[in-house]
Amino acid sequence: MINSNIKLIILDFDGTLADTRSAHTRAYLKTLGEAGYTISQEEYEAKYFGMRCHEFLESLGINDFDKREELRLRKIDIYPDFFDSLKINRPLWEFCRAFQRTGVKVWIVSTGSRANIENAMNYLGIGFSKEHPQKEGYVDGILCGADIERSKPAPDCFHEAMRRVGCTPHETVIFEDSKIGLTAAAASGAAFFKVEI
Repeated sequence: MINSNIKLIILDFDGTLADTRSAHTRAYLKTLGEAGYTISQEEYEAKYFGMRCHEFLESLGINDFDKREELRLRKIDIYPDFFDSLKINRPLWEFCRAFQRTGVKVWIVSTGSRANIENAMNYLGIGFSKEHPQKEGYVDGILCGADIERSKPAPDCFHEAMRRVGCTPHETVIFEDSKIGLTAAAASGAAFFKVEI
């Protein structure tokens, strides 16, 4: 049950606030294909979507850190080429904006890279702070994969967002789509909801 004294709404980005599955998948397939690695769209979407980049690449057997970093940066570089398929989850976003107008903070907490998220937010017209809103409004804060040592399914990222806002799990609501995200949300102690786009 949701506490009526909500102070913080936390949103995962990929697959929750925005439908980015096709763009991420196509960018990874192109990046890996250029480097001579083969993975199908079905395999990526079923097994790896939502994982941090280095973890995903390591699970493919790419153990050299420099090579993984080279691929990560290349993927970030070409990701915007596929933004034609990005879609905002409008019902969820309007829900959040309604709460935001009452003083509730809205944060994005994702395992993704800040560059990927900020590029996608810019494309979708979402600003990064109240001082820099765009046509679709803004979020109050962002935590990304590199900001937290232990990524989802550990709840650390959610607890850090709560700490920064100054609220408890009982004053927080989390929206997630992936299994690892939902596991982290459950472990955080906050109310949470599964999103399907």
